[in-house]
Amino acid sequence: MAEKIMLFAIPGFFILMALELLAAWIMKRRVYRLNDAINSIGLGVLSQIVGVFAKVLTIGIYAWVVQRVALFDLPTDKAWVWISALVLYDFCYYWLHRMGHEVNVLWAAHVVHHQSELYNLSTALRQTGSGVLLGWVFYLPMALLGYPVEVFAVVAVIDLLYQYWIHTELIGKLGWFDRVFASPSNHRAHHAVNDRYLDRNYGGIFIIWDRLFGSFVEEDDVDRPIYGTRAPLRSWNPLWANAEVYWAMAKGAWHARRWRDKLRVWVARPGWRPADVAERFPKPEFDLQRADYDPPVARAMSIYCLLQFALVLGMGVHFLQVAPTLALLPVLAYLVFLVGSLGVIGALLEGRRFAPWLELPRLLVLTLVPVVTGQWLDGSVLPMALRIAFAAIGAASVIGLLLAWRGLPPPDGVSLAATTHR
Repeated sequence: MAEKIMLFAIPGFFILMALELLAAWIMKRRVYRLNDAINSIGLGVLSQIVGVFAKVLTIGIYAWVVQRVALFDLPTDKAWVWISALVLYDFCYYWLHRMGHEVNVLWAAHVVHHQSELYNLSTALRQTGSGVLLGWVFYLPMALLGYPVEVFAVVAVIDLLYQYWIHTELIGKLGWFDRVFASPSNHRAHHAVNDRYLDRNYGGIFIIWDRLFGSFVEEDDVDRPIYGTRAPLRSWNPLWANAEVYWAMAKGAWHARRWRDKLRVWVARPGWRPADVAERFPKPEFDLQRADYDPPVARAMSIYCLLQFALVLGMGVHFLQVAPTLALLPVLAYLVFLVGSLGVIGALLEGRRFAPWLELPRLLVLTLVPVVTGQWLDGSVLPMALRIAFAAIGAASVIGLLLAWRGLPPPDGVSLAATTHR
C-alpha cells in the first residue's frame, strides 16, 4: 500500500512544482534554477531506486522484531493505532533527524537533503540514498510496541509526504499553525546555515518536539535564511552528493595520527576534524555570502539535459513499478543505466568536457538495446512501434547532443555565477 501511495503522489509533486513556478512568476521571484532542480529531483529518483533494495533491510528487520519480541499485538483496524503510530513515528523521526545533525556518520546520509542552495519544492525531493544504513534503528521502539509492519510503512509515507509542502519560500508565517506544526517558516529556518538557525527545527509534522526539547528557533524576517551547507557540495553528481561526507570522514580517519581520533571522526559533530589533520590539510573558512554553484552551460545544452532528464524520470517511475517482479540481473542492468544516466546528465550540467563522450555510449544503449534485441532492460518484449520510437528518440538525441556540444563553455565546469538569490 505504501508503494502505491508514493506512486500516486509523484504526479502531484510535479503539479505543485508547476504551481509554485507560476506563483513565483506572478510574484516576480526567482526560486528555481534548472540545474539545481534536476539535481534535486534526480537525487529523489536515486533515493527511490535504492529504496527498492533497502526494504529488505528496513522492513525486514522491523518485521522480525514485531514478530518475535513485540510487547503487544496491536490491530490494524483501530483508528487509535494509526493515529498513535503517526505521532510516535514523528517523535522517532525527530530524534533521527536531530542526531543526523549531531553525529557525523548520520550527517553523512542526511547532508544530501541540505546541499541545495535554493529552497523550493524540488528541494523536498532531494533525499539520501544511504539513510537506510542506520536510520532504521530509530524506529525500533515502534516495532517493540507491536505496531504492525503495514501501519509503520504507511505512516512513514504520510510523514514524508507531509514534509513536501513546507519546502517553499512563497508561503509566509501561519500564526498558531507555526507553533504546533512544521511549516514553511519553521522549515526554512531548519535549512538555513546562518548562525541563529543552525541545527534547529527538526520536527517532521509536529514542531512541538522542538519546543519540548529546546531545539526550536523562529524565522527572523531581518536575518533572512541562507541555504545550503557550510561545506558546499559544488557538484551536480548525484553519486558524489551521497558520498562526499563519507569520503571526507574516511580521509580524516586515514590521516589522523591517534587511534582515538580515527574513531572519533565518525561519531563527532559534523565539521569536527582531528587537530593534526586540520593543521596539515586546512580548509577555507565558511563564507555566508559565497556565490551559489551555477556553472555556465549553453542554453542548448540545458534544454538537451532537461529533455533527457524527463526521459530518465519516466524510466525511473517505470523501474519502481516493475522492479519487484524482476529477476536480479535485469534489475541491476536497469539500475546501472538509470544511475549512470543521472551521473552523465549532472556532468553535462557542470560543463565537463568529458561528459559528451560519456553521453554518446549512453545514447547507444538507449537506442540499440530496444532496436537490436527487441527488449528493454527489464526484459520486457517491445512492440515494433516502441522499437521505432526508441530508434527515433536515440537518433534525435544524438543530433541534439552534437548541436548542444558546440555550445559548451571554455572552462571545465568551474566557473560560478557572480550573484544569486542572496
